[in-house]
Amino acid sequence: MANIKEWKSDDWTIKIDYDKCVGDGECVDICPAEVYILVDEKSVATNIDECTECCSCVEVCPEEAIEHSSC
Repeated sequence: MANIKEWKSDDWTIKIDYDKCVGDGECVDICPAEVYILVDEKSVATNIDECTECCSCVEVCPEEAIEHSSC
């Protein structure tokens, strides 16, 4: 069973597959709204309500670990 973490706002959902996430921080660096932080070498969408739906996080993740409901 996959280890997928999920964060929800009123408008969208972000899912991160922790089996794929290697914590390289590309999503943290690229996100203009500072949605992500790294915790224990895994990405966490702590500020999902600030998301601008640019989908840069999905595009930049080398492991394809991020799924965004609006992308």
